[in-house]
Amino acid sequence: MALTADTLAPMSDIATRILQSLAAVDVERRRRAAAPGLAQAVEALKAYQQKRFARTHASLLAHPRYGRAANFFLNELYGPQDFTQRDAQFSRIVPALVRLFPADTVATVESLAAVHALSERLDTAMAIHLAGDAPTRASYVRAWQATGESTARARQIELVMSVGEALDRHTRSFVLRASLKAMRGPARAAGMGALQTFLEGGFDAFGAMGGAKEFLATIRVRETALIARLFDRSAVAAATVALAADDVLVQLP
Repeated sequence: MALTADTLAPMSDIATRILQSLAAVDVERRRRAAAPGLAQAVEALKAYQQKRFARTHASLLAHPRYGRAANFFLNELYGPQDFTQRDAQFSRIVPALVRLFPADTVATVESLAAVHALSERLDTAMAIHLAGDAPTRASYVRAWQATGESTARARQIELVMSVGEALDRHTRSFVLRASLKAMRGPARAAGMGALQTFLEGGFDAFGAMGGAKEFLATIRVRETALIARLFDRSAVAAATVALAADDVLVQLP
């Protein structure tokens, strides 16, 4: 579904921002579909980046307390899944979402949509700079540096942290958790089943941790350190050494 200016108005500011993010994702998908091989290159890149996340955060994924939340991040925020159907569903029900869901939950959805749009834009840029090469440790570093998008990558991390912090905050609200469970029937009836599943999965994963401060801080530190390494010009020539397998911050396949 292509989103247009007519789709975006009139409605609340937050609904408009969510739809603008979804429209930006749609633009990236159409851009890839129009360029031979680009969609496949992005898919390969996404799969590589999911493996990178799994290696960088292997200790969190294996941790008895943090593993469930780390897997939620891995599959819902860093995964190569095709979210076209979910996004189309979201775009249809944004006005109902804003009207039916609690304000804090809607704000979380806004952050999710924003990180989704930014990630898709960066993935397209990365795939273009890979120029048909399969992602490897060295080509991945070169592609990131070719984008010149260190600021956007830092913003991406902060948006992911915002989603995580919101989920952590929501799990401590008995009223909000009860409200979300009460929304199951109305959400599915309104075509919001995918969103409901995402939110409940996030709530359950973060609720099981009993506090996400250390978990999120660990991801922020590691991912921020990775940015510094990725955009270090010396890393291109030394990619197979500087990003060696025993470097837990930047373990790349």
